[in-house]
Amino acid sequence: MNVLTVITALLSALSNGAASVLQRRAAVEPDAVSGHGARAATARLAGLLRRPFWWAGALAMAASAVFQVIALDSGQLSLVQPLLATELLFTLLIGAVVFRRRPSAGTWRSFVMLAGGLALFLLSASPAPGGDRASDWHWLAVGGGLTCCVAVLLTAARRMRGPLQAATLGTATAACFAVTAALIKEVTGRFPEGVTGVLTTWHTYAAALTGLLSVLLLQWALRAGTLAASQPALTLGDALISVILGGLLFGESIALGWRVLPEIAGVLLMALGIIGLTRSPVMSAGRSWDAAQPQPTRAQRDA
Repeated sequence: MNVLTVITALLSALSNGAASVLQRRAAVEPDAVSGHGARAATARLAGLLRRPFWWAGALAMAASAVFQVIALDSGQLSLVQPLLATELLFTLLIGAVVFRRRPSAGTWRSFVMLAGGLALFLLSASPAPGGDRASDWHWLAVGGGLTCCVAVLLTAARRMRGPLQAATLGTATAACFAVTAALIKEVTGRFPEGVTGVLTTWHTYAAALTGLLSVLLLQWALRAGTLAASQPALTLGDALISVILGGLLFGESIALGWRVLPEIAGVLLMALGIIGLTRSPVMSAGRSWDAAQPQPTRAQRDA
């Protein structure tokens, strides 16, 4: 494995986890604005932009994007995207500090399961590098197939409710995130051509559009059900679909044969770890300001 790829992918996951926690922290600060309507919403947004935690989160998000581009430029898609699953681990650690929540023993078990499952999968799969570019015919075939799959998932999701809808939307969102990463990988292959090469390829603008679509679908998935319903499909879907895209588009490969068994075991461990982490109180901390603050003792309440 390329050391630079691993380090920058982990830094991208760390930055994204920090962004999530910091912007959640900014969002739960007491809000002096009351009422509804466009004026109140504008005032709340202006207040949010004055909060240092929000800007720190925005900078962390930008850093995450930069680190992901560096990782995809130096390594294969089938390695970078699975490593981004560590975002949940970093979110747990940073959230525990920011919101002053001590993880339970069960949360730590889930932490170990996710970390161990990811390590088992990557070590067993040993993703091998491929090329930096795919032909337009490959993109047409793969992109068209995934577009049809996402359309079917979204159509089915409209007829569902609750956890099943959240999981279906999480899968569709994962496919869009994976395609976005693949398009970014394609764009990095144009870096030697300079700015002109990057700005004159259609992949750059397709990456921007699919990235925006991914964010919109993510919001729909999060509103449809609990995090425990959508996150496993989102995290594992992104990793596994990226492995498939790496093979179909760039000729990357993973080890098969007897190694399929530990790879499956790694994926199952990751799934169990993700479910456990998304149910942890630390991961949901910050939904209300009071929940994130130390609660008074009985003696303090009676005083």
